[in-house]
Amino acid sequence: MIIAEDLLLLAYDDRTGRPSLERTQLDYRLAGALLVELALTGRVDVTSSAATDLDGRPVGAGRVVVRDPSPTGHPALDHALASVRARARAPKSLVAPLAKGLRDHLLAGLAARGILRREDGTVLWIFPTTSWPAADATHETWLRATCHEVLLGVRDPDARTAALLAIASGTPLVRGIVAPEHRRQAEARAKDLAAGSWASAAVKKAVDEMQAAVMTAVMVAVTTSATATSG
Repeated sequence: MIIAEDLLLLAYDDRTGRPSLERTQLDYRLAGALLVELALTGRVDVTSSAATDLDGRPVGAGRVVVRDPSPTGHPALDHALASVRARARAPKSLVAPLAKGLRDHLLAGLAARGILRREDGTVLWIFPTTSWPAADATHETWLRATCHEVLLGVRDPDARTAALLAIASGTPLVRGIVAPEHRRQAEARAKDLAAGSWASAAVKKAVDEMQAAVMTAVMVAVTTSATATSG
């Protein structure tokens, strides 16, 4: 299970099979999760100064470059790794391309492994719709329990859990893990994790850039929608 898949399980309602997070927010955070995991495993780095990539091409500061091109064993991560190697870009320039088709790919993969179940239907007997309710919630139950303990300070997070909660920071997903009376504490803890004191410099940079890219993308989407509506 990769971080992006864990994020999906937190985002999708087990019964309705619908996401609790707005589409753009979710898609861009999923893409950011790929970059964060690649940084976490040492596959990629964010340059702090001018450098060269694995293929000897000059790369400016603030660009994501591949440090270890070995396969990860997961198709979504391997695709992201190949995209990074093809052209060094700032993290915020990678998020949108990596987000294309990513959610559907991950959902289909989780269904193929028996974790989710695909249900096709229609709205008003005309418009096709697809939902993804839980088929086997074993992993998600463990995941939510682990995140719950981390958010309430019962246990220290490992790097993957810290990364997941950092990516989810600022969304309703964090509040959904704990009881209402603990939501303020959980949000504060997730914010602390997003600040990255647990992370290496490369992972911290990836988390920061991912969060900035998500916020930029959301603002652009909102502005575009408002302009289209007013027009």
